[in-house]
Amino acid sequence: MIEWVFFPAAYLIGSVSSAIIICRMMGLPDPREQGSGNPGATNVMRIGGKKAAGITLLGDLLKGLIPVYAAQLLQAPAELLAATGLAAFLGHLYPVFFGFKGGKGVATSIGVLLGFSWLLGLAFVATWLLVYKLGKISSLSALVASALSPLYAWFIIGNSVLVAATGVMTIILLWRHKSNIQRLMAGAEQEIKS
Repeated sequence: MIEWVFFPAAYLIGSVSSAIIICRMMGLPDPREQGSGNPGATNVMRIGGKKAAGITLLGDLLKGLIPVYAAQLLQAPAELLAATGLAAFLGHLYPVFFGFKGGKGVATSIGVLLGFSWLLGLAFVATWLLVYKLGKISSLSALVASALSPLYAWFIIGNSVLVAATGVMTIILLWRHKSNIQRLMAGAEQEIKS
């Protein structure tokens, strides 16, 4: 039963805000107070450029991947994998170290999906890249990839528990992006300049 320590550990790992830490280390403004106010890679890109955003993206991805991959190495059952992944994801959204005000969860969810299955994570990334290439809108790319991820999980993994966990992340991601969805519907969502 020692494996169940992964749930609280994953939440604490998820609670480490890559965006805030990277911005502090690089002498950039607090991402919660600049741009969109969201402590995530897209907002860090706006205020600090590609390098800062890339490091933030990697950090957020790893905090989803590492706990799930560690559970995989211990041959944890699907229920524990799902709980570990959701804990890391929720830690990013509601970080205990930063007043429970976190990012929207896209990069961390990618890490969790990679932990569930490399192919599943790559399917998400490929979808994001394709939609971004067509529209240059990060939020739209994330929304489409997230919406399709439970379907990908069903065909790639087939395990109902992990498919359900993927579906829960999708629902939360869509909810966290509700302001982006409103702007997309109004034609007011901005492209990310590369």
